[in-house]
Amino acid sequence: MATITKDMTIAQAIATDQNIIPVLLDVGMHCLGCPSAQGETLEEAAYVHGLDPEELMERIHAHLGE
Repeated sequence: MATITKDMTIAQAIATDQNIIPVLLDVGMHCLGCPSAQGETLEEAAYVHGLDPEELMERIHAHLGE
């Protein structure tokens, strides 16, 4: 399975592993299908939502058991 990185767009990350969806929803990223999700990286989305990108990635990887 491919590793999800903060440089991936939200859409790429979801396409890589849909199991991250609950984590994204839990941190307030509810517009996963919106146009921004197609071009915004996980890092950019974290900043927009007032999150630390590294903390978001830790949550994603912990959820996926990585």
